[in-house]
Amino acid sequence: MNPDLERASAMTIAARIRGGELTSRDVVEAHIARIRAVNPALNAVVRSRFDEARIEADAADALTRSTNRTALPPFHGVPCTIKECFALTGMPNAAGLVARRNHVSARDATAVARLRAAGAIPLGVTNTSELCMWMESNNYVYGRTNNPYDLGRIAGGSSGGEASIVGAGASPFGLGSDIGGSIRGPAFFNGVFGHKPTGGLVPGTGQFPICSPAARAYLTTGPLARRAEDLMPLLRVLAGPDGEDEGCVRMTLGDPASVDLRDVTVLDVPDDGRYGTSDELRAAQERAASCLSRRGARIRTTRFSELKSQFEIWSAMLGSAQEFSFGELLGEGRSPRLLRELTKWTMGGSDYTVMALLLALIDPIPRAFPKLSQRFIEQGRSLRRQILDALGPSGVMLYPVYATTAPRHDAPVKDALRLRFPVGYTGIVNVLELPATAVPLGLGEGGLPLGTQVIGPHAADHLTIAVALALEEDLGGWVPPPVASA
Repeated sequence: MNPDLERASAMTIAARIRGGELTSRDVVEAHIARIRAVNPALNAVVRSRFDEARIEADAADALTRSTNRTALPPFHGVPCTIKECFALTGMPNAAGLVARRNHVSARDATAVARLRAAGAIPLGVTNTSELCMWMESNNYVYGRTNNPYDLGRIAGGSSGGEASIVGAGASPFGLGSDIGGSIRGPAFFNGVFGHKPTGGLVPGTGQFPICSPAARAYLTTGPLARRAEDLMPLLRVLAGPDGEDEGCVRMTLGDPASVDLRDVTVLDVPDDGRYGTSDELRAAQERAASCLSRRGARIRTTRFSELKSQFEIWSAMLGSAQEFSFGELLGEGRSPRLLRELTKWTMGGSDYTVMALLLALIDPIPRAFPKLSQRFIEQGRSLRRQILDALGPSGVMLYPVYATTAPRHDAPVKDALRLRFPVGYTGIVNVLELPATAVPLGLGEGGLPLGTQVIGPHAADHLTIAVALALEEDLGGWVPPPVASA
């Protein structure tokens, strides 16, 4: 692929197509070629639709020639990829569940339909963890996805396939979902931008699995992109009620260009106060704070004591909002006999991954201890008030995404089996219903991506994206990985 095209934002590509410098067919063919070159090593795109994409690209080029180009949609003729948990007409929608391996979508999910109406052309669907509830995209339908910076490392979950293929430079942007970090974790591990919108901003209609209505504000749909400038235009396309998702409400979206960093207070929160992060990640976040300080932002290093219980708060709040268990999802309405399935797994005979079975075992725990769960829920409400008060209308919070750079394959599973659950810093943001943008901050030891997340006030998505744009401009943003240049 032409390096200029590989590094270009989707908005730049769309402008060049509208201006006649590029054809959609050429852009689509270039990205198809890149996917074919890198995907055998990554296993990120699990089902392609290249022939259909070519037809749609030709139709886009015909429209370019015959229509007033100023009337063309914002992502006219630009290729993209879609997380497999979203319905895309004619594509599988299994979410890594063996029982759904033959399920084919007959319609588009709302977010997918909106992207296509905005001119985007899906090239295929990408891998997830089983039922989108683990931090490694690995399942018995499609196998395991690898990290483009080190094939022996995880790509993250559950939007791991999306982040891997975007990080490899083979897709300008992708569609992901996030209930506990499933956009931000993979974006961080694969060195790209990922935005978790404010809870309730984007409808989740047409994805599987879908949570109970009371938890819809925790499950968010949002973009992953190699360039920060695509995040806000994509969010504008995706946002707003669709008449089906009752948890989605209309919000007024601001403009990142209107943000003056001299008016912004930055809360630099080093970690949760319990587990910490690696030295190189702490140093990277400090560099980000220094960058924003040079632009005039006020920096305040602080901590919130309730973050020590962030995992327990997330588990309690999500568990109380769900009307059905993870086990019921796993068994499509009836929980499988978990101990029997674990025994079968040890002999290689189960249709379920070990982490899905373990998650199904521990999922009922918060509901089994209602008083303890209620205590954590109250802590979560208190934490939300504290953070919102500290942020005010124009503050942001820098907070790690994970305790280390991308772990080696199976390391998180081994930790979980030792009852040492991996330390993530993302799920708490979901139950607080706040917007957050994962921002790449260069490469660290071993060439692995560094990064942080920028958290903002409710409905201030433009503010976190404005900070992401500034950090990209000053610190470089996405760096093409070895697999992308091989």
